[in-house]
Amino acid sequence: MILYIAEKPSMGRAIAAALPQPQTKENGCIRLANGDVISWCIGHLLEQAQPEDYHPDYKRWQAEHLPIVPEQWQLKVRKSAAQQLTILQKLIKQADQLIHAGDPDREGQLLVDEVIAWCNVAAAKRDKVQRLLINDLNSAAIRQALQNMQSNKNFVPLSTSALARSRADWLYGLNMTRAYTLRGQQAGYQGVLSVGRVQTPLLGLVVRRDQDIANFNSQTYYQVQAELTTTSAETFTALWQPSTACEPYQDSEGRITLRSLAAKVQQTIKGQPAEVVSLEQQDKKQYAPLPYSLSALQIDAAKAFGLSAQQVLDCCQQLYERHKVITYPRSDCRYLPQAHFAEAAKVTQALVANAPELASGLAGANLQLKSKAWDDSKVDAHHAIIPTAKTLPANRLNSVEQKIYSLIARQYLMQFYPAYCFTDSKAELRIAGGLFIAKARQQKSAGWKVLLPASAERNAKNLAGDDDLSPQSSLPALQVGQQLLCSNSELLEKNTQPPAFFTDASLLSAMTGISRFVKDPQIKRILKDTDGLGTEATRSGIIELLFKRQFLVRQGKQIRATAAGNALIAALPEDASLPDMTARWEAGLNAICQRLQTYQAFMQPLTESLQQLITHSGSVMPQGLGLGQQKKWSGKTKTKSTAAAAAGKSPARRKPAYRKKAAANAV
Repeated sequence: MILYIAEKPSMGRAIAAALPQPQTKENGCIRLANGDVISWCIGHLLEQAQPEDYHPDYKRWQAEHLPIVPEQWQLKVRKSAAQQLTILQKLIKQADQLIHAGDPDREGQLLVDEVIAWCNVAAAKRDKVQRLLINDLNSAAIRQALQNMQSNKNFVPLSTSALARSRADWLYGLNMTRAYTLRGQQAGYQGVLSVGRVQTPLLGLVVRRDQDIANFNSQTYYQVQAELTTTSAETFTALWQPSTACEPYQDSEGRITLRSLAAKVQQTIKGQPAEVVSLEQQDKKQYAPLPYSLSALQIDAAKAFGLSAQQVLDCCQQLYERHKVITYPRSDCRYLPQAHFAEAAKVTQALVANAPELASGLAGANLQLKSKAWDDSKVDAHHAIIPTAKTLPANRLNSVEQKIYSLIARQYLMQFYPAYCFTDSKAELRIAGGLFIAKARQQKSAGWKVLLPASAERNAKNLAGDDDLSPQSSLPALQVGQQLLCSNSELLEKNTQPPAFFTDASLLSAMTGISRFVKDPQIKRILKDTDGLGTEATRSGIIELLFKRQFLVRQGKQIRATAAGNALIAALPEDASLPDMTARWEAGLNAICQRLQTYQAFMQPLTESLQQLITHSGSVMPQGLGLGQQKKWSGKTKTKSTAAAAAGKSPARRKPAYRKKAAANAV
């Protein structure tokens, strides 16, 4: 008997649909006529044991217990999953061959591997386990994946990386959360001060951005704009470029801060001759943006529709599991396998049926044109998020699903369009001894940009307009040495602007481009080639967790830190609230995946540093935390902490599930 073990029931049903009929549905599995069986996990069937499972005294949150470091790690069965695990244990024992069909990422690899290990599978059987990698739940794609299975032993480093992450998060999150929650109780805070290797640096980003805005002092600066006129009465504008002699009157960005100096230049050049001293003209191409990874999709959806990262992920899961119209959504890849190019005709026909507004876009597409998205060397376990070849009945998708599907479909369709072509021109002019620059950008062909909705094109132009030297639509035909007239001049008074508050889109962008916020130059270089802060699968949940913990709050589209969030970051050692630490973790976890680092080499530095971190927590008293989370019980307002918690017991002794959730979410 062959047993296929999927990560979740929807995946199990999809595998069954790709295999021969007849089939019989049984409790927790599907049996084929030949005796083979498809079963599934329900996410993680096993979880890290709680501290009290190692020693009953650890049920009480007490500073003298910290740090808690298990000598022998233990897993325990999730109560809600006990029945399904029993079914799998029986089937695994009966099976001659096991097929691992977890999701194609490190967590999907680990959760099935954990079940196989828990069931004490014999070494000979374990060595024969095959790995089925599925990115697309359509039957044709699954049948193709069944023809390309690999040995599960090839994925041991992926599983080891996930195991290291799970245990490291437990050690760091649980110990730091207990330590700072206990200190918070002493300061009168009535909630859990959760600390984690991803959530806390993310909170730190928001706290520091808020502080930068609060402490920002706007400075006035001045520019001089010249209006030039040719002998044929054509006009354009150029901006003054201060010389080195003006440096005493410039800020660190080279902007003039002395009004009288700029005013003198403005008055001097008016009515004066101007000479063209240099010309540059360059034809350029901008190729279509790659298909979406999850974070890229979440960022665009936040900009276009104001959706949160979690809303986009939830919607994608529906499009993938229920409707089967997109490929695996928790992908960090923006490339596609070469073999997938042959499916373009089927996929594009389906996407137009599901998103009729793209019909004209398909009419202008060249399905023989292959963008740089198709690149086997840049595809690992899973590829970019794209539409599948499945067609749905009209109006099957709800409004949010339709919006997200259309974004994914449009991005895929762009791969069959030529580049956006334009010409950039730059002219340098000399007026009364001063240097002025004029820029222009002229479109030659729209290429893939014809697929952009008008709102997206307007937004792109508005962003371009933020540049002081933003290009004009065109410049007249000019020649070096040509004489012009400065027919008018204008003194521009501007003010420096503070950084913008984070939004869903910009916070996700910061997480994926976290190297911009890293201090260590070596780590900065490493991060440019890694996934950033968190993973595609966890980012939305981490953001939402900070809102649930009341460390962040939304004010319109803005995301700001609360008093509790500010106080927690102020109390923590700086390293704990900077992305450098989690960056080193991610670099180490990736090194494990690539067989460049061992599990022990990753874990040892963390366990050695825990005592120092706990000692630091005892030397600070968080200030300005507020009251913390509250909930009404029995008609009276009570906190999720109790008086007993202030004496050193768990903040949720009367609510064990809450305490366990707090520890589990300390990532």
